[in-house]
Amino acid sequence: MLATVMTSLDTTIANVALPHMAGSVSASQDQMTWVLTSYIIAAAIMTPLTGWLSLRIGRKLMFLVSIAGFTAASMLCGVAQSLDQIVAYRLIQGISGAALIPLSQAVVLDIFPPGQVGQVMAIWGAATMLGPILGPLAGGWLTDNLSWRWVFFINLPVGLLAFAGVLAFMARDRGGEARRFDVLGFSALAIFIGALQLALDRGETKDWLGSREIWAETLIALGGLYVFLVHTATTDHPFFDKALARDRNFVTCSIFGFLIGILLFSTMALMPPVMQGLMGYSVFGAGLVMMPRGLGTLAAMFIVGRLIGRVDTRLMLAGALAISAMSIFMMTGFDLSMDASPFVITGLIQGFGMGFLFVPMSVTAFATLRPGVRAEGAAAFTLIRNIGSSVGISMMQAFDTREAAIAHADMAARLQPGDPVAAAGFPAAMSPATSAGLAAINGEITRQASFLALIDVFRLMLFLILAVTPLLLVMRAPKPALGPAEAPAE
Repeated sequence: MLATVMTSLDTTIANVALPHMAGSVSASQDQMTWVLTSYIIAAAIMTPLTGWLSLRIGRKLMFLVSIAGFTAASMLCGVAQSLDQIVAYRLIQGISGAALIPLSQAVVLDIFPPGQVGQVMAIWGAATMLGPILGPLAGGWLTDNLSWRWVFFINLPVGLLAFAGVLAFMARDRGGEARRFDVLGFSALAIFIGALQLALDRGETKDWLGSREIWAETLIALGGLYVFLVHTATTDHPFFDKALARDRNFVTCSIFGFLIGILLFSTMALMPPVMQGLMGYSVFGAGLVMMPRGLGTLAAMFIVGRLIGRVDTRLMLAGALAISAMSIFMMTGFDLSMDASPFVITGLIQGFGMGFLFVPMSVTAFATLRPGVRAEGAAAFTLIRNIGSSVGISMMQAFDTREAAIAHADMAARLQPGDPVAAAGFPAAMSPATSAGLAAINGEITRQASFLALIDVFRLMLFLILAVTPLLLVMRAPKPALGPAEAPAE
């Protein structure tokens, strides 16, 4: 749990500190994006290796090395004196932390009997879901009251406690059980992930497919994916066990998780900039208003843990989608004049829906997998969901930018400089007869157009939720994967 909290929190806690970091190391905002990009790419490439390495060297040693590396890299990030140092240490942090979430999920699935898995996964899932939500709040408070360096130093006590806990209480396994390493399969997958993440992270600043760089990264990513899929289908010893692709529940839930990542995590990425840029919220204030989303998730996790095993998980997923759709429908009614209460109410409802999505989806995905492939399955499941989140955030931001430009052009076309009706509707400070007034009018049009674009994004999300729902019909009701004779000994 501590390892999960530490790594999930770190995915977002540094975001709000970037402007302060840029001033400290004399870097531009464009250069500072590499602080985030380096971590994302390193973690994404290393995530698939989790299953193979845990079988080769043992889960306990893998855990200890990962926690130690992540904690040490966090300290190095905190004392870094240049952009190059921060990026290098963030790479180490991403490489070390990649295994923590999938490996902890696999361990939880193995050490508890089937009857308790639902409740335990609910508690574990709360940490996974709360980290990205509480990250901006914690990062804003630490940056405002202490220093940006504390967004990294905060990992030291958590990392030490997690290391001590795993060392003292986790049973040792010998390792040495992994099959032959598939060099071509992993290389192709790493090329696909790295090129895709680069294209997604840099696309917004490079005009997407209007840039040769993004075209090159997209083609390289597609080439890597093609080689990986063809090689996996034809080789006798693929990087991922073929049992994963043959399990209907795992494949369906992975697709479902990818699509849910596109939908729901985009909201958490889009809302804080809107609050801060268009509505005047501070960094800490935006994080505080977003916090009820985490409280809703936490409440749902405790409820869903008691329902697992009693209620068909497919019905729970259907209910979660309905709750999420309701919250997004309410968000289409947002306007710039509202106070914080609509943010709080819809965030609470959406967080509750997210809590009901995560655990049933995970339980259904792993219910029919044999224990020997769970570590690989957890790594693949985490990777696919993370890719969905990255694709979704980039896709929704691109759609938001496009819709804002269209709305701006449409509203500006309706305001003619010589129109006496339009002129009469403006205060003196926004008089079209002066350059300062025209600038003020353009600023307000930009503000209104940006918010209208956000509403269009919500409408698109609502449509996609309805499109995802039929996948529930493909899933099978989960059955316990472990019988009494297979239950692990304490």
